[in-house]
Amino acid sequence: MSDLIIFDLDNTLLNGDSDRNWGIYLAEKNIVDADYLKRSEKFYDNYYSGNLDIHGFLNFCVEPLKNNSMELLLETRKSFIEEKIKPIVLEKGFSAVANELNNNNNKVIIATATNSFVTRPIADLFGVKDLIATEFEVIDNKFTGKVIGAPCFQEGKVSKVIDWINANGCNLSSTTFYSDSFNDIPLLKKVNTAIIVDGDDKLIEEANNNGWGCISFR
Repeated sequence: MSDLIIFDLDNTLLNGDSDRNWGIYLAEKNIVDADYLKRSEKFYDNYYSGNLDIHGFLNFCVEPLKNNSMELLLETRKSFIEEKIKPIVLEKGFSAVANELNNNNNKVIIATATNSFVTRPIADLFGVKDLIATEFEVIDNKFTGKVIGAPCFQEGKVSKVIDWINANGCNLSSTTFYSDSFNDIPLLKKVNTAIIVDGDDKLIEEANNNGWGCISFR
């Protein structure tokens, strides 16, 4: 059985948050207004304090997707990757993913709370085919505003990873998970090997209590 290597994305492989940068970029392109950014920052404050209403946040995130054409969104996303994402890819993170991909005994996935519309091309940058992310419904090439299944957040990330594992012949007992976020503690506690990447004080304390390794990609 192959080992499974899971990487969180935002603030783990990237020196920043892709979802947050996406909102900033939409504002720069006048696709959303200044009020959108103010609302965004309130959500991120709640995220980092551990009080995020994930369903309210996702309803917020999908607004510019359902209110604009797929053609405009795809065009905007393409330039977003070039201008906002490539500059924040962490070299050590990129190398870590590449090393795991080059080990033919391992399977590598990226698991992120950020929606797949934003993160699919980022996973492609890292050469990772398998992405577990929050999924927004698309019908007739238009976002409906609905979330498909559980948000890939906290316990929802655990359930989505377990579903993927069951479908792909892997096992949590041979799984390693790299993450920076205390929101990922539920999954970090489930895997065989938990590795904290540039964790904050709260997460490092948790790591010390659980015997998890701590590294930096910065």
